[in-house]
Amino acid sequence: MHTPVPAAWLLIALGALSGGYCLARMLTGTGRQRRTAGGEALMGFGTVVMALPTALVAVPRPAWALCTVVFAAAALGALRYARDSVHQLHHLVGTGAMAYMSVVMATAPAGHGHAGFAPLTVALLGYFAVYVLWTGARLVPAAPPPGGSARPDRATGATEATGAAHRPELARACRLSMALAMCAMLLAV
Repeated sequence: MHTPVPAAWLLIALGALSGGYCLARMLTGTGRQRRTAGGEALMGFGTVVMALPTALVAVPRPAWALCTVVFAAAALGALRYARDSVHQLHHLVGTGAMAYMSVVMATAPAGHGHAGFAPLTVALLGYFAVYVLWTGARLVPAAPPPGGSARPDRATGATEATGAAHRPELARACRLSMALAMCAMLLAV
C-alpha cells in the first residue's frame, strides 16, 4: 500500500483495535456469533498487515501471495454462509476486496503497487462508501429491552448477550471503522 506514513499508522491502530475487539467477541460468543466475529477479526488484523508503511517494512511478494490465499479461503467460507444473513454477504465482499488488494500488491512492479482506479476498485470503493453511510446512520445505540438481558443484532440476526464484548452498537462501530479503513486502503492500492 502506498499510504502516507501517519495515515498508515492510524489504519494499523484501527485494525488492531477492531481485530482485538472482534477476537474478544469471538472468544465469548456462541456458534454464529463466533463465526461472524472471527471473520471480522481476520479483516482487522488483515488491515494491520496491509497498512504497514512501505517505507518502514517492505512486505515480500510471497507474503502478499499468502494474504491472497488466506482471504480467498475466507471469502469461500463467507460464501458458504451467505444464504444465512446479509452480513455474511458483506463478509464475502470484504474478504474478496482484501484478496483483490493482495493480488494487486503481489503483482505490482517493484516500488509500485497502485492499481489506479480500475473498475473493480471503483465498484468496491462505492460499495464500502455506501456501507459506511448506512452503518453510520444505524450507530445510534438501541434502548435496552424491557426486562431482558439479550439484544438482537439486526446485522447478523443473532441475539447477543449484553456484556461489554457483545454490545451491538460497539460491533456496528467496529464494522463502520473497518469499512472506513477499507475505503482508505482501496484509495491507496
